[in-house]
Amino acid sequence: MVYLTRLEHFNAAHKLFNPAWTKEQNDAVFGVCANENWHGHNFDLYVTVKGVPDADTGFVFDVKKLSLLMKKQVIDQLDHKNLNLDVDFMRNKMCSTENLAIAIWQQLAPHMPEGVHLHCVKLYETARIYVEYFGSEE
Repeated sequence: MVYLTRLEHFNAAHKLFNPAWTKEQNDAVFGVCANENWHGHNFDLYVTVKGVPDADTGFVFDVKKLSLLMKKQVIDQLDHKNLNLDVDFMRNKMCSTENLAIAIWQQLAPHMPEGVHLHCVKLYETARIYVEYFGSEE
């Protein structure tokens, strides 16, 4: 089994805010991330796929095709957007980095070609904070 990772980048704004809570409770739990005027991040997205290299090309998955898939299914929908307001696949979800990583997986998984499996979505919110998602354990 060979693992191949592609890195893409996007910028997006969001707010962590539970509408069922008071402003004080949101501020206590989410701090500055509950800012009423939003805040933004420069996200780095690492997508790792796994498979057996093709006998003819030596590729697990053509990295140009992986990049195009990531851009079409994820980056184009997230880049320079408000995650809470502009992104259909994040609508009515808490816009945490954890939930965003799961949603990105869900956007990509149905588009993997035969013999290629999504292994990991690694999403850096900052240089010191990242989330890794390896799919549902259901």
